[in-house]
Amino acid sequence: MSGNRTVPVLMYHHVTPAGGAINVTPGHFRDQLAWLRDHGYRGLTCEEFAAHLAGEAAPERSVLITFDDGYLDNYVHAWPLLREYGFHAVIFLVTSWIGDGPPRHCADERGAALPETPDHAECMRRVAAGDAAGIALRWSEIERMRADGLVEFHSHTHTHTRWDRQEGDKNARMAEELAQSRASLARHLGEVSDHLCWPQGYFDPDYVRIARSAGFRHLYTTRAFGRNRPGSDPASIFRFAVRDTSGASVGRRIRVAAHPLLGPMFNAWKRWKRGQRYAG
Repeated sequence: MSGNRTVPVLMYHHVTPAGGAINVTPGHFRDQLAWLRDHGYRGLTCEEFAAHLAGEAAPERSVLITFDDGYLDNYVHAWPLLREYGFHAVIFLVTSWIGDGPPRHCADERGAALPETPDHAECMRRVAAGDAAGIALRWSEIERMRADGLVEFHSHTHTHTRWDRQEGDKNARMAEELAQSRASLARHLGEVSDHLCWPQGYFDPDYVRIARSAGFRHLYTTRAFGRNRPGSDPASIFRFAVRDTSGASVGRRIRVAAHPLLGPMFNAWKRWKRGQRYAG
């Protein structure tokens, strides 16, 4: 083990047969988990990842697997595969989307009629129409996933709103979001952690201050081109999006991210390339 290595954080949203831009098919997700297993990787818990950032050496081949928003397909398709391959994962919940009712069927239940798990665009359309119940998790499903210890749940705010794009006091609204999210998690799960994922990836210094005041310390971004090393700022955790692609392809990205020389070079090049695109 090394006290100075990077732990890549993988960002997923959906695992669904629908496939697509930020959707991964079950077949590709299986292949990605198989690659991780076959190459000796381990999925950390948030507690282990926090210890890594604080200076405690993580196992040499470690990743943190995260899912944003809390979609039904995380339960129907992702959870059975996580169990099959023995990987721990994290789901950041938009707490106002989470509903009540009995657990629905998941993919490892033979002969069961599986619920619909649409792609991201359709999920967003239904959320905008006020119909999150059919595409988001239920508290009963969350409890079922928690019971085997492989999936943990943290805050992704209460409504997933970009308040910086709305009229009114964005800081007051974000403070309210975090309070509502914490209250919901405490009521349904009996606990709230200090891990928070920003809605739609947006944050600013005001938001960081508000989050810290609310009790959050580990803040997850959608920024891909950085390194999560011991001593890194827990208020700026880097993650890269996993595409609908093979395990070998994701494995190459993981190896680059974790490499002590190639990782910084790759990140610097990508930041430069992005800057050139925006400048043009």
